[in-house]
Amino acid sequence: MKFWKMHGLGNDFIVIDNRKGTINAAEAAGLAKRLCERHLSVGADGLLLLSNSLVADAKMQIFNADGSEAEMCGNGIRCFASYCYKNGIAVKKELAVETLAGVKKVWFDVENGIVNTVKVDMGVPVWERKEIPMQGEGTCINCDLQVDEKNYKITCLSMGNPHCVIFVENLNEYPIEYVGPLIENHAAFLKRTNVEFVKVIGRNELRVRVWERGCGETLACGTGACAAVVAANQLGKVDIKVKVYLAGGGLQIEVADRVFMSGPAEKVFEGKL
Repeated sequence: MKFWKMHGLGNDFIVIDNRKGTINAAEAAGLAKRLCERHLSVGADGLLLLSNSLVADAKMQIFNADGSEAEMCGNGIRCFASYCYKNGIAVKKELAVETLAGVKKVWFDVENGIVNTVKVDMGVPVWERKEIPMQGEGTCINCDLQVDEKNYKITCLSMGNPHCVIFVENLNEYPIEYVGPLIENHAAFLKRTNVEFVKVIGRNELRVRVWERGCGETLACGTGACAAVVAANQLGKVDIKVKVYLAGGGLQIEVADRVFMSGPAEKVFEGKL
């Protein structure tokens, strides 16, 4: 079984062409757990499976390191699209990718046959609690959440997957390893949640650390960067074009009628299992 190891700003993935159906649905979760183990296997934050699609150029399945399946992944889709381009599966400037969060459009910035950056239409943010999904009615914008006898101001939305955004002052020393899993697994979130800890630098800049559902803290998270910008824009903290600095590097996010994300996708190595 051939694979590519890829990363988007350090958020790394194992990509496998499964168009022949070699890996069936019952095996995928267990395979992801085995392959993503960093000490005894390839090691990654997630497994991306490429399969045929009836509604798009290709279908992407995303499995987290713990074997859970994710609806959408911003860094993952850039890697996936770049894999499709570099392997001749869809050699064109615009690609349509089927995900559990719907069909996403992707554009390539190509120079001399090399993909420099990948731009993704991340869709329209969803604010209704029941669609995130989250307990309660209406929206959750700058609301209170009690966690381990402490109160947190949270803003929640879906970017195809659930996010909980918290604005903090001291991002470097914030106890994400402690707070992250408590919020991820809080009863308020019906399918758990990703958690973004955000520091506002200016009207066009944010610094973000992300506790990813099923992975823990990662070097970068595309949907998390989008959620952070959308939440900050909703609260009047930033404008519509924002550079997001994550541990693994920067992403450019634009909030209009839809959300657009641009960033790199790199191949690390390829191998055979």
